Amino acid sequence: MEIFTRHKRFWLIAPAVVYIGFFMGLPLVQMAYVSILERGVNGGVEWGNFSFESYISFIFERDLMDNLMVNTDYLQIFLRSFELSAITTVLALILGFPTAFYIAMQPQGRRNMFIFLVTIPFWTNILVRNYAWMLLLRNGGLIDNLLAYFGIDTGGLDILYTPYAVSIGLTYTYLPFMVLPIYASLEKLDHRLIEAAFDLGANKRKAMTRIILPLAAPGIVAGAILVFIPSLGAFVTPELLGGGKFMMIANLIGSQFGAARNWPFGSALGFVLLAMVLLAMMVYSLKFKKTAKDAS
Repeated sequence: MEIFTRHKRFWLIAPAVVYIGFFMGLPLVQMAYVSILERGVNGGVEWGNFSFESYISFIFERDLMDNLMVNTDYLQIFLRSFELSAITTVLALILGFPTAFYIAMQPQGRRNMFIFLVTIPFWTNILVRNYAWMLLLRNGGLIDNLLAYFGIDTGGLDILYTPYAVSIGLTYTYLPFMVLPIYASLEKLDHRLIEAAFDLGANKRKAMTRIILPLAAPGIVAGAILVFIPSLGAFVTPELLGGGKFMMIANLIGSQFGAARNWPFGSALGFVLLAMVLLAMMVYSLKFKKTAKDAS
């Protein structure tokens, strides 16, 4: 009976394993293989000629004498991407937590309506949404004209094609990913705990910091991950709202597979990003387990 149950479980998860292995595992293996090949003379790769030059080129470059010299250009793009992703995560948290808290405090019928409104942006293609932000943020656009109507002379917003525009676009795009996990945590909140805190003399600030925020922490962490990691790999928003002036990791990788035709280096950049994300997730996981262990 136990063997039958074990086989039954295997066949139940087999389709998912095959799907993930074929559509995720196999492309990763292929990209790993391409990343350790030599670049072809006319682009592409030289199949069978192995080289780690792509990984070396991430930090170093060769001079005319074939000596290695430090080149931080690509590292600066990675750091810029992490910085913009962190800013996006913070902005999404600042906007998303009050929104999720307000929704969670509403009656059940109104909650469903507000969640429906939060998910409406998903109905529109991300390309269309970014073009809409271009119309809003450009000089002489809707926001600029609206400020002029109220007598505020901006002299031109000068926001479009700047890191500010990229941050605004990324925050707008991934804000629902922050709201929904936090709402899922706050929805389970027992309001009697808050009432008990007030009965024991706590003010609103203490009730928020000692009751609500700790209980909402899993949702906050999940939302931060769901916003930060996709922001690192954002391609359309930096390309349109940044005007190509503020390249992020995905744009750099795309250029290597496109105009530069340097497939090994593009693959290597993708794996460097994957390694950084996995390392950060591992550090967080170990820290979270340690915190949970200390709390117990």
